[in-house]
Amino acid sequence: MIDELKLENQLCFAVYAFSREITKIYRPLLEPLGLTYTQYLVMIVLWEKDGISLKELGSKLRLDSGTLTPLLKKLENDGNIERTRDKRDERNLIIYLSDKGKELMKEAEKVPNNIACSLPMDLDGIVGLREQLKLILDQLENQSKDNFLK
Repeated sequence: MIDELKLENQLCFAVYAFSREITKIYRPLLEPLGLTYTQYLVMIVLWEKDGISLKELGSKLRLDSGTLTPLLKKLENDGNIERTRDKRDERNLIIYLSDKGKELMKEAEKVPNNIACSLPMDLDGIVGLREQLKLILDQLENQSKDNFLK
């Protein structure tokens, strides 16, 4: 077997395994909030900008509406958000925080610091890694757009 095909040499596997480990670290911090990791990401977007369209939410999270819809239904059933049709264009779904969802932000404020304390690297390393990943992701997305336009 050639070295390039070994699992330990696969970038995709390293990223996948890293993502799973990070999600595991989040789980016990999010359980008291009644949120899954993906629901937490939805709430973060809403805490940044309340009253966001489904399309914009999907774009920010890089998720399609088929993935978001069950998440949003659960968040709505739990009383964290409200979904309503845009009065100007009924085709658009707008997502708002409920009062409970707004209050949940206060409890969630300690999550990022607890995550940082759980990682085997200092804050500068965490920020550097995040920025490098964002840069690569942006470049890959631009590359995909360029290939799509050809």
